[in-house]
Amino acid sequence: MKALFRRFALTLLVIPLARPALAAEVNVAVAANFTAPMQVIAAEFEQATGHKAQLAFGATGKFYAQIKNGAPFEVLLAADDETPARLEKEGFAVAGSRFTYAIGQLALWSAKPGYVDAKGAVLKQGAFEHLSIANARLAPYGAAAVETLTRLGLLGSVESKFVQGENIAQTYQFISTGNAELGFVALSQIVEKGTLKSGSTWIVPSSLHSPIRQDAVVLTQGKDNPAAAALIRFLKTDQARAVIRSCGYAL
Repeated sequence: MKALFRRFALTLLVIPLARPALAAEVNVAVAANFTAPMQVIAAEFEQATGHKAQLAFGATGKFYAQIKNGAPFEVLLAADDETPARLEKEGFAVAGSRFTYAIGQLALWSAKPGYVDAKGAVLKQGAFEHLSIANARLAPYGAAAVETLTRLGLLGSVESKFVQGENIAQTYQFISTGNAELGFVALSQIVEKGTLKSGSTWIVPSSLHSPIRQDAVVLTQGKDNPAAAALIRFLKTDQARAVIRSCGYAL
C-alpha cells in the first residue's frame, strides 16, 4: 500500500512538470483594433494549453511590410482579409491556414456624451474642428471610414478636418484625450463586456462600407511551431468566440 501511495504521489509531482516541457511560445502580430479581446484570449490560451502568445499590436499595413522584410512573426491576426491572402499568395503564409476570426464593426464616437447622435447627422452639420481617422493606406478601419464618408457624400467637406492616426489605437487615443471631438473607431474599442463606454456613439451601418472581415493566418516562420497551430485552433473554440463576440465583433 505504501509503495502504491509513493507511486501516486510521484505521479502528482510529474504531471505539473510535463506541461511546461511541452509548451512553446508563438510570436503574434495583432491588428490594433483587436487589442482588448486578444489580451484576454492570450491569457485563456496559455491557461488552457500551456503555450504562450507573445503579442505585438499595430497597423495591418505595417505588419505586412515587416513580415516581408523578415520580422519574426509566426501568426498574423489582421484587420482585413486581403493582407493574409496576399501573404499566402506571395509565399509568406502557410497555405490553407487562413480563416476569418471576426467581422469588425465601424463606429463614430465622441468622448463627449450627447455629441454624436444615433444617426451620425453630426457629420453633416460639420460643427466640429477635428475628425480622427486611421490611415486608410495602412488600417482597414480607416479605409472603411473613408468609404463611409464617400458614400455619404461628405468626404470633400470634412477631409481638411482629419486628425490621422497611424492605426486605430492611435485614432481612439486622439478622441479619448480630446485632441479630436469625434472620430471613427472600431466598435470593439468602445465596448466593455457588451456595454458601450461613456461618450456618444453612432454604429455605422454595414451597408455604408465593405465588410471588415478580419482573417488570421499562420506565417511561414510559424509553420513548424506547435504553439502557432494551437493558437489557430483555440481561436475557433467557443471559449474564444465568446470573448470576440462580447467585444463588439460579429462572427
